[in-house]
Amino acid sequence: MQVVPPLTASPAHPRIDTLTERFRAIRSFTESLCASLIPEDYVIQSMPDVSPAKWHLAHTSWFFETFILTPYGPGYVPYHPTFSYLFNSYYVQVGERHERPHRGLLSRPSVSEVYRYRAYVDTHLTALLAQADSEMRATVAPLIEIGLHHEQQHQELLLTDIKHVFSVNPLVPVFREGKALEKEPPVPPAWVEYEPGLYDIGYGGGGFAYDNEGPVHRHYQPPFALATRPVTNGEYMAFMEAGGYARPEWWLSAGWDAVSAQGWEAPMYWYREDGRWMQFTLSGERVVDPDEPVCHVSFFEAEAYARWAGARLPTEQEWEIASRGLALQGNFVEDGHFHPIPCGRGEGLLQMFGDVWEWTRSPYSPYPGYAPAPGALGEYNGKFMCNQFVLRGGSCATSITHIRPTYRNFFPPDARWQFMGFRLAKDL
Repeated sequence: MQVVPPLTASPAHPRIDTLTERFRAIRSFTESLCASLIPEDYVIQSMPDVSPAKWHLAHTSWFFETFILTPYGPGYVPYHPTFSYLFNSYYVQVGERHERPHRGLLSRPSVSEVYRYRAYVDTHLTALLAQADSEMRATVAPLIEIGLHHEQQHQELLLTDIKHVFSVNPLVPVFREGKALEKEPPVPPAWVEYEPGLYDIGYGGGGFAYDNEGPVHRHYQPPFALATRPVTNGEYMAFMEAGGYARPEWWLSAGWDAVSAQGWEAPMYWYREDGRWMQFTLSGERVVDPDEPVCHVSFFEAEAYARWAGARLPTEQEWEIASRGLALQGNFVEDGHFHPIPCGRGEGLLQMFGDVWEWTRSPYSPYPGYAPAPGALGEYNGKFMCNQFVLRGGSCATSITHIRPTYRNFFPPDARWQFMGFRLAKDL
């Protein structure tokens, strides 16, 4: 894992630095995302993959308490002796855990108690940073850095989880009113071609990256072409109208099994009303916009569409090669749309970052030479390298300060509740 170097003190105040400020800003942003929730919203777990908002707020605090304050805070006393059990997620080496499918059964601690827990952790961690000497700061700064990126991951999960929670409520709650958007039709689909060659793959720069983004290694890439933008709702509708969910010849066997078992007929959150396709969003119900990137589709659906279209999904190496040199800009959580938007006009590759996570055809597996970090934090990424596929680029629920061209997200191939879409690739 690559991390920022030890921080130097600010000349304006020797005990305040950018890490402290970032810690406060990111923790505050998590709570600002919850500003429109009422206490009852925080508790619901609408399916096993979803965690209640209250749990996300507590678990991210547990992370700082467990990996930083408890081992390094002088005389630190944990807020509650049972929270280490209630809010551990999957860190087996840390200890026993409350089972994930039962998180929605926790009426206690209350929402207000969880916020007090967050304040307690924040107070002690900022005090630790203010009092730490250079040796202690060099020790805890990398751990705080990974904790901040972990919190940003849970900011995204909080949004995708509350979307599912609200979607099953007949009252159709609105999380946040959508922003007005001036749009123009997206550019027609086209291709950008890439030459064959040897490429360095993986993160090799300064600053933070997760351990699964490295080590940097050489990869021979045959020639390929990548679509200039993600597949849109309108294009996906054409697949549906061609019998996409009724024609097994376009599906992987496991994908066809998922279609049959789960009754898929359209992307998640779509439904028919008065002869038109509607969708549920974090801003309420709306007509499906044919120009938006298609979203909430599984790997199986993306792969079936690609076969139908006479193309394929890109590999994660192709996606990374294509993303090099592109500006890190797009529709992220800070923009406040909380939904993919049409790409509009432009040259070359569009919407590589933000809007929708893009499925690749690459199984999530270790890079050559990869070894997980020692201890419990080594469970963060490496233990999940089985039966999952890689997604790239971030989404409308991702923070712009959290994403990189080398970032490897991963989910099982039937997952749909995240902001997942795709673009096409082809061999040359």
